[in-house]
Amino acid sequence: MKKFVDDVAVQFGTATRESIEQFGNITLFFFRIVRAVPSALKRFHLIVEQMMRLGVSSIPIILLSSMFVGAISVWQVQYLFADAVPLTYLGSAVGKAVFTELGPVLTALVVTGRIGAKLAAELGTMKVTEQIDAMTCLSLDPYCYLLAPRMIAGIIMLPVLTIFASFFAIISAQVLAEIALGLRSPIFYQGLKWLFRVQDVIICLLKAFVFGGVITLSGCYYGFLTKGGAVGVGKSTKKAVVAAMVLILVSNLIVINVLL
Repeated sequence: MKKFVDDVAVQFGTATRESIEQFGNITLFFFRIVRAVPSALKRFHLIVEQMMRLGVSSIPIILLSSMFVGAISVWQVQYLFADAVPLTYLGSAVGKAVFTELGPVLTALVVTGRIGAKLAAELGTMKVTEQIDAMTCLSLDPYCYLLAPRMIAGIIMLPVLTIFASFFAIISAQVLAEIALGLRSPIFYQGLKWLFRVQDVIICLLKAFVFGGVITLSGCYYGFLTKGGAVGVGKSTKKAVVAAMVLILVSNLIVINVLL
């Protein structure tokens, strides 16, 4: 029994130390990217290129997922409150759910699977093929040319994608409510206005802003530190996606506690 307790204590201590060390490394990595932002802004074409690759190309999958989010939210609200709340309040409940939680969080999780994995695999491949080392030898700062543009593009584009996702989620929810439940669109949107607050939109965009930074930071960090060839690229991609998803949920809880 004593040996078991000792083993648990050692494993817990090791995991705690490694977690603190990892957090410190990510923080230092983030500050190095921030220090490279002024130089990256002078090369705005790199940022625009990443905005196209990370943001604009993600619009189709975001719109598809948001349509199902709106439809599911209608069925869930109707199932939970059908016997207690009239259908005239359906728009209010759907709007609150989409703007405060479903819109930013699910959009971020969907984008993580695409952008986070893409960044980690792309930078990891460049690392193991020594392309990043070649840039350093040519006196080209990879933080300025590779990391900062991706970070800026992710922070800018995720709020934009969240706006598109929330809008289409509301539209799909209204269409389904009219087709399946017989709720006319004026009544749906009137209910949406009853509990609508500008603060909900601000919270939604602030969450998206934080999530964009988390996703790009995780993908850049694990991709930039890849080792071990093709196997290392796969491990880095997995770590980047898992870490981003966990950090999205943690940061979501922090933002809610701070703002609400």
